[in-house]
Amino acid sequence: MTGDKRSISSALEEYLEAIYEISASKQNVRITDIALRLGISKPSVNRAVNTLKNHGLVWHEPYGDIVLTERGRKMGESVNRRHIMIKNFFMKVLSLTENDAEKEACRIEHSISENTVEKMKRYMEG
Repeated sequence: MTGDKRSISSALEEYLEAIYEISASKQNVRITDIALRLGISKPSVNRAVNTLKNHGLVWHEPYGDIVLTERGRKMGESVNRRHIMIKNFFMKVLSLTENDAEKEACRIEHSISENTVEKMKRYMEG
């Protein structure tokens, strides 16, 4: 794990992951998009986006689009990759339902090490 990863909370990682996922399917990411995706109020999203902006992870002007910086994109992609790997491991190796695997992956994706995720990946490939 890099120092950058530890510089933000798991809650902020959730926002980064949501912005990353939304931006993959939609050109413009807005506060409302994130609020709907996460089921959180717009004022809460606005506070989190401002914190991400202060960390240099997004660009955002009031009432404007939210754009990941290169560092923010890499972090969002990393969280998303861990999430997918953990979910797939739970479904394929532990035979959890997709719904249960999704819930569990959300719970641990922020605290699991890259080393463990890599070992899960190798196990599934081998």
